[in-house]
Amino acid sequence: MKVTVLGAGTMGHGISQVSAMAGHSVTLRDLETELVEDGIESIRSNLQGGVDRGKVSEAEMEATLGNISGETDLETATSGADLVVEAVPEDPDLKKGVLTDAEAVAEEDAVLATNTSSIPVTELASALDRPGRFIGLHFFNPVHIMALVEVIVGERTDDDTRVFATEFVEGIEKTPVVVRDTPGFASSRLGVALGVEAIRMVEEGVASPEDIDTAMELGYNHPMGPLELTDVVGLDVRLDILENLRTELGERFKPPQLLKRKVRAGKLGKKSGEGFYIWEDGEAVEPSGEWGDR
Repeated sequence: MKVTVLGAGTMGHGISQVSAMAGHSVTLRDLETELVEDGIESIRSNLQGGVDRGKVSEAEMEATLGNISGETDLETATSGADLVVEAVPEDPDLKKGVLTDAEAVAEEDAVLATNTSSIPVTELASALDRPGRFIGLHFFNPVHIMALVEVIVGERTDDDTRVFATEFVEGIEKTPVVVRDTPGFASSRLGVALGVEAIRMVEEGVASPEDIDTAMELGYNHPMGPLELTDVVGLDVRLDILENLRTELGERFKPPQLLKRKVRAGKLGKKSGEGFYIWEDGEAVEPSGEWGDR
């Protein structure tokens, strides 16, 4: 089928890649040609990495890239789409604007989905004329590696849309978990709770970021510690999620000052080269700052 992805950033190009690898015809849309080209180049780089490691064949790489086109015009991008996935930053007003614009030009029977990690799907659906055809598809970063997708059912999402979304996720070889539309859903709420406590521990000087992460990796068999994961997700993204959860669920999700200071300083994690770690060539090489960094 045809899949349109709105937003060519980290999540958008990742969703485009896995959809195209499953054989779908994908249009990746963003506001500027340069952004679209950067997104497609990131897909090419991911695929080349897979080829170099023997995980992807040259033929699979070429077929995937052949399934992807770029576009800046919204109406052209959504024309004939069976599924339109919004993957823009975690801002409710921004997402509502993108979704309402997309609904106005998409096919009437197209399913619209949001990749939000924390904003209530029902809140976003309130801006739409066809909320029954709207659902949450929460992918995880990096999309081409992570196996889980949360399928978030809003108050007005109809059964056909839920079934369609679940089958789509299974068709791109991901594992869907269906959750009710509650603040933070399942994964974000639990993941952020662990991450925010780890940040407080660094702020209080309990232990170094490396030792906190090692404790969770070796003691609880987590593949990545909560602070390194925060760097990978993006400190700004984590801050936005915490602010949303604080509004919905109370002060236990109050963002630590250390997190706010790092975001204000532009230390956003892996994507900026520094967060709780210093990053070089995509790898965390050493912690950033001292324990209890003030």
